[in-house]
Amino acid sequence: GINAEYGLLEVERKLQKQKEKTSSFSFVFLLLLCTQAITMSSLEELKKENEELKQELARLKGGGGREKGPEPENPQDDNRAVTIVVLGASGDLAKKKTFPCIYSLYARGLLPKKVTVIGYARSQLSHEDYIKQISSNFKIGTAEQKKEFLNLCHYVSGPYDKDEGYNSLLEFAEKKEKEHSSEGANRMFYMAIPPNIFVDVTTHLSRQLESKTGWNRFVIEKPFGHDLESSKILGRQLSSLVNEDQLYRIDHYLGKEMVQALLNLRFANSVFEPLWSSHHISNVLITFKEDFGTQGRGGYFDQFGIIRDVMQNHMMQIFALVAMEPPVTLNAEDIRDEKVKLLRSVQPATLEDTTIGQYTGKGNEPGYLDDKTVPKDSKTPTYATTLFHIKNKRWNGCPFILKAGKALNEKKIEVRIQFKASPFNLYQDLDPTIRNELVLRVGPEEAIYLKMVTKKPGLTNEYEVSELDLTYKNRFELKNIPDAYERLILDVLRGDHNLFVRNDELLEAWRIFTPLLHAIDKGALDVEKYEFGARSTPKTDELLKKAGFVRHSGYTWKDPSKKQ
Repeated sequence: GINAEYGLLEVERKLQKQKEKTSSFSFVFLLLLCTQAITMSSLEELKKENEELKQELARLKGGGGREKGPEPENPQDDNRAVTIVVLGASGDLAKKKTFPCIYSLYARGLLPKKVTVIGYARSQLSHEDYIKQISSNFKIGTAEQKKEFLNLCHYVSGPYDKDEGYNSLLEFAEKKEKEHSSEGANRMFYMAIPPNIFVDVTTHLSRQLESKTGWNRFVIEKPFGHDLESSKILGRQLSSLVNEDQLYRIDHYLGKEMVQALLNLRFANSVFEPLWSSHHISNVLITFKEDFGTQGRGGYFDQFGIIRDVMQNHMMQIFALVAMEPPVTLNAEDIRDEKVKLLRSVQPATLEDTTIGQYTGKGNEPGYLDDKTVPKDSKTPTYATTLFHIKNKRWNGCPFILKAGKALNEKKIEVRIQFKASPFNLYQDLDPTIRNELVLRVGPEEAIYLKMVTKKPGLTNEYEVSELDLTYKNRFELKNIPDAYERLILDVLRGDHNLFVRNDELLEAWRIFTPLLHAIDKGALDVEKYEFGARSTPKTDELLKKAGFVRHSGYTWKDPSKKQ
């Protein structure tokens, strides 16, 4: 098969046939015993084949013996040395996210006791320069904690495509592990590197750096391909090097606090389940808005566009959590199974249900094409809206709308669940555009609120649109809330795959988007221009109206913690 899942299914199928064969054999065996026509060699061959199949099934399910069962909830309970290798250690991602989040885990007392952190990159850096660079974004903890953590950090320079660099890395890692006098060594490899060298680097790591006395875990960042075929190829290449349970595909949106709260909101509150379907919900709008442009990084962004950059991955993960069926348990595989089932029910995106745009300059704000790193004839969308249709019993007839863009009027990530209008309205003067809405504001200013109509205080019967509001910073102590990457890195150390993307999940997401992306790449859809700071585009508003979304202009959510 082309990946481990297919191999697993094949082995299970063979085992089932083997059971049937054994059952049939037992019956025939009794008959043949009576006639003394059976030889013991046939029975031995059958037992041997059965044992080989069981071993192959155990290998596929258990990661080839490299993952030794469930890891302790607290990594500090593991007495083995842990080496965290950050590849691409001199890059922006490592400096701004990876190292600060590893340090934050240390400051919170959540890193293993016998930990070593090694940065690896091509850049020739002195130890002092390396330490200065990785510590520039540390936010919590004491001066003493920072000093202690930095004493655990080291740097090895070397190429990504040659054995000698990895040999030096291995030699240094083993030296540090021996200093811990541990019962074994676990290794985590965080690849903060360009996607075009994922396979080469993983090849060297799996061949030269894997520990023989503990677990080995490989963390990779998006993009995981640029369409379905390239993602399949990448998946095949990686699965030939490491097992699926060793691989952690990071989507940092899954680590955000409000995305985590989605599961609790849905499955810990019985009031929502009877309403959570197309019987009561008109449409679901998931929005990603940024109030800034590409800021000089347009050349990189131009390779992907807004759909590949955030919609196919971050937003589809939120989509799946909103729409999936209840999982059997909160186990990682049960949750990911439900997400895959949901994605399989989603129809591929179409040109007819999509609008795209590209921002132009306004005032002092440059347009997308003003970025010197962007080709002057680029048609890459910086804004996109797409309708999705789910063919299952719960959601049939309820469109899901994904809207994402740069250089818009505000910064916002939210899920807006718009309920259907009442079939019979007692209040004849009520504005017909008013709808009940349940809104999950992922950021900034995390909140959950239910938009509703209430009576104004006083002697009249006037109404007002208001909300039942759970603004997180008003209800909870939010000091030093962990960064999404911090949560995800801790889950890698725990061996918890819950917040990571599985290969079949990834392929289903690409299946949904690939036909649309290929059509857009060929110029099949007009790119609508919009000014920097716009709320939306005319074509997008028309598309939302087609989906049944009703925009009520008389209400705006106000952060209750701010004085109006």
